[in-house]
Amino acid sequence: MRIDHVHLARLDLNLLVALDALLTERSVTRAAGRIGISQSAMSHALGRLRTTFSDELLTRGPDGMRPTPRALALIEPMQAALAQIQRITAPPAAFDPDTADITFTLGIPDSTEVLLMPNLIAHLQARAPGVKLLLHTVDRHRILDDLDSGRVDLGIGVFEQGQTHHKRRILNKESYLCLFNADLVGLEPPISLDDYLRFPHLLTSLVESAHGVVDDALAKIGRKRVIALTSPRFSVMPFVVRQAPVIATMHSRLARFFADSMGLTVSPAPVDLPDVAISMIWHVSNDAVPSQRWLRETIVTLRRTM
Repeated sequence: MRIDHVHLARLDLNLLVALDALLTERSVTRAAGRIGISQSAMSHALGRLRTTFSDELLTRGPDGMRPTPRALALIEPMQAALAQIQRITAPPAAFDPDTADITFTLGIPDSTEVLLMPNLIAHLQARAPGVKLLLHTVDRHRILDDLDSGRVDLGIGVFEQGQTHHKRRILNKESYLCLFNADLVGLEPPISLDDYLRFPHLLTSLVESAHGVVDDALAKIGRKRVIALTSPRFSVMPFVVRQAPVIATMHSRLARFFADSMGLTVSPAPVDLPDVAISMIWHVSNDAVPSQRWLRETIVTLRRTM
């Protein structure tokens, strides 16, 4: 059914509340008391209702006010409409992680997925076993549309954009480290710029471009590196580094995790690179939703322990 906005704009929906009280109580006085207005205000509302519906709605009889046939026909659809409006406008229900059965959709790069998901899933299984996660690869150029459409509840990554109806919270700031197999490249930290540029490099790019922040920094000093592999997935990089004489430059927390897990070596990058902020971003309509707020606070707490 197509909504007639012009017609609805002329209708005071409070009149439906008054009509429901009148048909329930069948008394102007009792109906007024039921919704907390004066008897004269309820009488005025009844007059407006009669005009709106072109029907008397309630008539006087020996045993009080009687609904007309039109009024009787209105009871069921009117109460259904009011119940639906109440559901739509009611504040979000309280969230109990112990009993919740809910799925959150996250837009997240695999770099953060590798670091966050083991702790987060272990926490959920212990504290909120009915909470499930659906992960999408984050696209920072599409994340705002995903949030606006409801396709994604929460984005995690490097986000500098946003509109007034988006909220953002920084989780941590990251520097960069080089990751390499010391046995294959024959280097020990800290490595020099010349040694850094002697070997091919791996680049992770989520925008299908063989150019990154390192290349911008090198261009400022008139230098250039050779990129042997460009991939949208961070998680493949340590496996390549372990097998080949190449260097990967990545966020420090992730580099240390890979080094510790796979026997690799890290070194400060021999070129000046800006720190990067890892943030959560969400739609403002989810800001006060108890379940969404709980998820964000849980992620913040777990990130502090990593």
